[in-house]
Amino acid sequence: MDPLKYIFQNPMPIGKLAKWKILLSKFDIIYVTQKAVKGQALADHLAKSPVEGEYEPLKMYFPDEQMSFIGEDIAEAYDGWKMFFDGFANFKGVGIGAVLVPEAGQHYPVSAKLRFLCTNNMAKYEACILGLNLAIDMNIQELLVVGDSNLLVH
Repeated sequence: MDPLKYIFQNPMPIGKLAKWKILLSKFDIIYVTQKAVKGQALADHLAKSPVEGEYEPLKMYFPDEQMSFIGEDIAEAYDGWKMFFDGFANFKGVGIGAVLVPEAGQHYPVSAKLRFLCTNNMAKYEACILGLNLAIDMNIQELLVVGDSNLLVH
């Protein structure tokens, strides 16, 4: 249906698009986009095509066990300083932030809005650097860094 939408909504089609628009204008075509509930569409698809035989659970394979693991959160058992960071980039701008948490449980947050365009990964790098600079300014010698990007943290 998207090609039909493009043909009918293009104000000045040229070439073959103009030809198709003229040929299709004979018919009373009304373009209506179909609304779908994402979760319901998935459930409907699974109900229409059941799996033959017995069900087998998905087997998880981690090629590098040092990078990917399932276990307890190391941040909860660590007694020293911890740094949590994150960054985001969208059409409104780029924001970064970090929080330093000492053993006592106080929070030292820092955040900034970047004045240059960058990707989400670049924003995460900048957030990590911001938190590390704060840790250096506070003369912290040992620090556990926690983030949602394994590539960046390791």
